Amino acid sequence: MKLPRRQFLYLAAGAGALPAVSRIATAQTYPSRPVRIMVGFAPGAANDILARLMGQWLSERLGQQFVVENRPGAASNIATEAVVRAAADGYTLLLVGAPHVINATLYDKLNYNFLRDIAPVASISREASVMVVNTLVPAKTVPEFIAYAKANPGKINMATGGSGAGSHMAGELFKMMTGVNMQHVPYRGVAPALTDLIGGQAQVMFASVLSSLEYIRAGKLRVLAVTTATRSQALPNVPTVGEFVPGYEASFVYGLGAPKNTPTEIVEKLNQETNTGLADPKIKARFGDLGGTVLPGFPRRLRQAHRGRNREVGQGGQVRGHQIGLNRADGARQSHVPLMIDFLGC
Repeated sequence: MKLPRRQFLYLAAGAGALPAVSRIATAQTYPSRPVRIMVGFAPGAANDILARLMGQWLSERLGQQFVVENRPGAASNIATEAVVRAAADGYTLLLVGAPHVINATLYDKLNYNFLRDIAPVASISREASVMVVNTLVPAKTVPEFIAYAKANPGKINMATGGSGAGSHMAGELFKMMTGVNMQHVPYRGVAPALTDLIGGQAQVMFASVLSSLEYIRAGKLRVLAVTTATRSQALPNVPTVGEFVPGYEASFVYGLGAPKNTPTEIVEKLNQETNTGLADPKIKARFGDLGGTVLPGFPRRLRQAHRGRNREVGQGGQVRGHQIGLNRADGARQSHVPLMIDFLGC
């Protein structure tokens, strides 16, 4: 049977529209089952706390559980690779943070390219860290700590959530800018690092406000300073490191990502609901109480932040004029791995 040209064109146009109609229908019914948010660190880290806070909001808004799944190890590479290999259907998300920029420098061979394989969904917040010490450390200010560290070179243990973690980067920047010699002690997550800091096995840590605030308020740790350029709403009477070490600043941006090729309609739906949450007065106040600042925006904001900073963290470059020696994942000493601390850039 020969179709008239007009009827043929109508049928062709209708067939061409079917994929778009299908995607829109999928987005309208999304999510129809629980969604996983993968976190590359153990429970108790800033990544984990943020994922649970936003997961609860999204669960309430979208009527399905957003479940946080912790897969610590290899500075978040294990969790990231799991998301990269997951189906691009919106049911597996990634809590994105500083390690995803840092790892491109620390690891020679990754099984993924973060900028290529992870689609940005939404930025969430900029988080501050604090310089905290065991209560038996005699220093009560940053200058006193610097003097104490210089009088005891190599005898102070600096706990971190792992090599390449934000706590490691902030501490290495402090060491470089002050000339103090401290021993880096990496842990498998922030929670065990804080436990040993409280117990006296370590003397100092640059921990997120999110993970350490309860210990500070309970008097189990002494806070010397916050790492951001301005004082924290959560700790308004605590000075910044930069007030004593000019030019020092360390802050970290977090967001949500998904496997590449996740339908745009699903990404936009998640972005809209995340931004709605970040605009909610109760959510904003909660972030402020925990030392963070909400960062609502379109997916491209997260992409621009990590694309620009990924270039700056590349080996051999200069970031704010600072370069730093770090131990690579294979144990070798890499003498000129530049340290990028402020990951927003937009």
